[in-house]
Amino acid sequence: MDELIDILTPDGKPTGKTALKSEAHKNGWFHATVHVWLFTSDEKILLQKRALTKKVFPGMWDISVAGHVGAGEEILTSAKREVLEEIGLQLTEKDLIKIGTRIHQVTHANGIQDNEHHHVFIAELKVPLSTLTIQKEEVDAIQLFNLSTLKNTENLDNILLSRFHDYYCSVYNKIIKNIQNSHQNEKK
Repeated sequence: MDELIDILTPDGKPTGKTALKSEAHKNGWFHATVHVWLFTSDEKILLQKRALTKKVFPGMWDISVAGHVGAGEEILTSAKREVLEEIGLQLTEKDLIKIGTRIHQVTHANGIQDNEHHHVFIAELKVPLSTLTIQKEEVDAIQLFNLSTLKNTENLDNILLSRFHDYYCSVYNKIIKNIQNSHQNEKK
């Protein structure tokens, strides 16, 4: 879907300009996205298989939910909206734990220039997969994998991209820390 998004400076500041997502990708303009990684308390990670119609990384297993922040949209609002749209899960702001923002710059073979500020969140998945509804235009499937998949250095066919291994490891570390803190709080 070609949506209207805010254009940012390379350091993430608003420029006051908006453009269609396709235009931003064509011209390499910086913009904001959200990444939401959903995990379970028993150390599983929800990954989505990107629809084969996606322009980048079609058919790859990827982040639980990701998407572009709409023009004028708050980051948390965008994160909640994307989770609801892509997998039918209603989250509240307190469910989402922001673990950082990362700059992502990749030029794809099809000419798309992804210059993005990823606002990265984790959230505990507390419902069975069977209660989720995937958005067929975006997602082919969802599946729980062992959390260790994020830090696995083996070349796993069509599961995540090895060039982003450091990013996945940082997400893994934040999730493990969150799970450990939750277990400690339960014991108190």
